Amino acid sequence: MNVATPPLKPISPESTPPRLTELARFAGCAAKISQSDLHAALSGLPIATDPRVMVGHDTSDDAAVIRLRDDLALVETVDIFPPIVDDPFDYGRIAATNALSDIYAMGATPLNALSFVAWPVDRLGTAPLRQVLDGAAAICAEAGIAISGGHSIVDEEPKFGLFVTGTIHPDRIVSNAGARPGDVLVLTKPIGTGVLTTAVKRNAAPESVLQAAIRSMTTLNRHAAEAMVAAHATAGTDITGFGLLGHLGNMLRASSTAAGRPIGACLSYAAVPIFDKVETFLQAGLCPGGTKRNLEYAAPNARFADGLAEPQRLLLADAQTSGGLLIAVPQARLAGLLADLKQRGTPVAAVIGSVVAAEAAGVIEVTA
Repeated sequence: MNVATPPLKPISPESTPPRLTELARFAGCAAKISQSDLHAALSGLPIATDPRVMVGHDTSDDAAVIRLRDDLALVETVDIFPPIVDDPFDYGRIAATNALSDIYAMGATPLNALSFVAWPVDRLGTAPLRQVLDGAAAICAEAGIAISGGHSIVDEEPKFGLFVTGTIHPDRIVSNAGARPGDVLVLTKPIGTGVLTTAVKRNAAPESVLQAAIRSMTTLNRHAAEAMVAAHATAGTDITGFGLLGHLGNMLRASSTAAGRPIGACLSYAAVPIFDKVETFLQAGLCPGGTKRNLEYAAPNARFADGLAEPQRLLLADAQTSGGLLIAVPQARLAGLLADLKQRGTPVAAVIGSVVAAEAAGVIEVTA
């Protein structure tokens, strides 16, 4: 039996459409399910036994990798989130940059993208949706690929993202499972986007404080990835919704399993690049819910220096959107990596710590 769909309510010409972020319960990658809940949900899933699967969900890596032939592998990822800014074009740009980042984090080259959109057409109309798509298309064009299709649904909360495929030689994959004691940790973008966008969303700061963060969130990690591959990095990941501590922890646990021994890290808070005003906002209590969940999950394996108060600890767990690459590289290749990152114009090239042997897998010592 066919059931008629009720017509959507048109937007009144006298009414002002709501801000994008007003319709989002969480902003950007802060909408991620917490690591503890995600692990509980995934714990019963079987690990892939298909010999073509080179990287699966068991290592919490950035993308899946499927071997197609001896000299070619397919890299696949998907990333979707609600609005993190009110400008539709910037929202599309940020979402596309973030989705592409998983491909770059594996050292791969993007090949194609498909879009996914959930949109409250009755409240926002289609004009801002077109701007979102235009923003995403602009970033994909910068990456040298097209958005060749997609899927859309009606929803009360806007959501947008991309499914991205890439290619790589199977011998050149940069996974999160190769870090070794003695490696140096390098970060290529500042952190604090979750705190900044929360401050603006709660009307505690003007949108102007987001300009540096938007430039960062719309900067492709392509050049950072090229430098990472050229330096023969042992491991890499991108910093997004689980924060610096969460993604570093995933790298250390995956590397421990691969090495058959516990691997941890020493992290210097003072060396971590931070966007302006972030610490001030944290001290005022402006913190995303996702950031608090991240710290709660990371805290049991983190050893914080006494001088690091709650705001500093939260910052290291801040839920990032379209963050930089975290690269583990042997000390002997560090100087070459830093010089290459600088020449390629990455936002930052900060040495923030080192990989060490640990008492248990994933333990992170954080100094002031």
